Amino acid sequence: MKLPVTAYGETGSPVVVMHGLFGSGRNWMTAARRLADRHRVFALDLRNHGTSPHVATMSYPEMADDVRETIESLGVGPVALVGHSMGGKTAMLTALRYPAAVERLVVVDAAPVAYPPAFVEYARAMRTADLSSVTRRAEVDAQLADAVPTPGTRAFLLQNLILDSDGARWRPNLPVIEAALPAISGWPAVEGLHYDGPTLFIYGGKSDYVQQDHRVTIATYFPHVQYAEVPEAGHWVHAERLDDFLAALTPFLP
Repeated sequence: MKLPVTAYGETGSPVVVMHGLFGSGRNWMTAARRLADRHRVFALDLRNHGTSPHVATMSYPEMADDVRETIESLGVGPVALVGHSMGGKTAMLTALRYPAAVERLVVVDAAPVAYPPAFVEYARAMRTADLSSVTRRAEVDAQLADAVPTPGTRAFLLQNLILDSDGARWRPNLPVIEAALPAISGWPAVEGLHYDGPTLFIYGGKSDYVQQDHRVTIATYFPHVQYAEVPEAGHWVHAERLDDFLAALTPFLP
């Protein structure tokens, strides 16, 4: 499936960026604009997120196929492929399965491992919110508060809420995303595959998604790996510490 793309910049080497769970290409807007002075940047909406079509299934192999097809349709490959969290796992699998499409790989706060299932409460709270008479975003914020106690996280999730003359509705395909969360938290079987291109893992110093004991596993898939820590960042590295994130990323890009 070819994914929706937002393009930034007109010259320079191609960089494809991908968001995490409950995100969209819009999450990369500020970073993409900063990168666009030296690169052509393409921000994707992964399946069932953003403006992408709603489809019935959502596995990493399917998402990697989507990314390959989209890169081929752009006619700009091979690309520097950058992905955060769920997008980082998608980027890793794309590089492993379709290395000809990926000139270099950047993974932001994710590792090729299975994490404990997370965000189920978020997905369920969004899906079951009563939107029938909603006229203000604050009304939905109040409905999410028990399941999502952190205001900043609720604000991030509420970016997915559409409020217009037709009423209120969610942009992502929440039932499919909720059903796919065990697979999204996991990592597919890819024994025997490795990616020989330059690889950079950028991770937040306050996050536990990339741990020291993950590095042996990472090296089996990505033998030419480098690491960059952003000490003051949590999981949303590029949103929390954009300048530090770009300082780690830009020297790695061609």
